[in-house]
Amino acid sequence: MNTTPFRAGHVAVIGRPNVGKSTLTNALVGAHVAIVSPRPQTTRHRLIGIASYPEGQIVMVDTPGLHRDFGSANATAMHKWMNKAARGALDGVDAALLVVRAGQWEEADEYAYQALQRESLPVMLVINQVDRIVDKDQLLPYVAEVTKDREFAAVALISALKRKGLKELTRDILKLLPEQEAIYPEDEITDKSQRFLAAEMVREQVMRQLGEELPYATTVEIESFEVDGTMLRIGAVIWVERNGQKAIVIGKGGERLRDIGTQARLQMERLFGTKVFLQTWVRVREGWSGDERALRAFGYHD
Repeated sequence: MNTTPFRAGHVAVIGRPNVGKSTLTNALVGAHVAIVSPRPQTTRHRLIGIASYPEGQIVMVDTPGLHRDFGSANATAMHKWMNKAARGALDGVDAALLVVRAGQWEEADEYAYQALQRESLPVMLVINQVDRIVDKDQLLPYVAEVTKDREFAAVALISALKRKGLKELTRDILKLLPEQEAIYPEDEITDKSQRFLAAEMVREQVMRQLGEELPYATTVEIESFEVDGTMLRIGAVIWVERNGQKAIVIGKGGERLRDIGTQARLQMERLFGTKVFLQTWVRVREGWSGDERALRAFGYHD
C-alpha cells in the first residue's frame, strides 16, 4: 500500500524571455500545450499546463518572460500586457520555478529573482539547457555562484528539450505542494480551449517560419471554429500592421502561407486527435500592438 501523501498545487514558471519556460511546461505535461519558437517573448498569455502523476498533480502556470523594459514609458500596450500577465501568474500559486539558462545569470535573471523575493513563496531554481555545457565541471562553480546569497527551496539541473532531469525535478516540485486531492481531472492537460490553442499553433508557425523577417507585431484570430462530424473546420486570420508584412507572410505565390497552414494543421491534429480542415488569411490592422482596444478585440484581456 502506498502511504505517500498525494500532493497538488499551482506552480508559476518564471524567468526572463527565451530560457525554455514553455518547453519545460510541455515536457512535464507530456503534450504541446504551450507554443515554442527561438524568438524571445513567444509566450504572450498566462497558460496552465496540467501534469498528473500517481503521487500528485502539478498545475504549471506558464507565463511571458518578465522584462524590466516592459514597464517603461516606451513599452507598447502589448509589452505592458505581457508583464502584467507574468506578474499575475504569482497570484494564488503554491510555489514558483525560476528558470535560467545554464552558465548564465544576467540582469534580467536577477530582476525575475527579486520579483519573486517580494512574494511569500518557496522558489526553486531550475537550471535549464545543461546539455549545452560541454565541460560539466563548470556546472558546480556556476551553481555555487548563482545560489550564493540567494535563497532557493531547491535547485534542479535539467534539459527540458531532451527530457533530462525531469523525474528528479517532478519529485522536488511535489515536495513544495500541499497535501490535497487533484485540482483537475487527470485527463485534462490545460485550461485553454481548443479555439485558443488553434490560434496559438498558427502563431507559432508564423514565428518559426518567418524568424526575423517579420516584426514582432503579428497575432492570430480564430474567425470560425466548427465541429463537422469527426472533423474540425477552422478559419484563422493572421493580423499584421503593414501591407509589406502581409506580403512577407503570404510569400511568393502564397507558398509561405500554405506552409504555415500545413504545419499548424498537422500540429492541431496531433493535439486534438482528429482531422482538421484549416483555412488561413492575412489581414492588416495598423498599429494594433499599441492599441489597447485592438488588444482586447484579439483576446488580450483579463
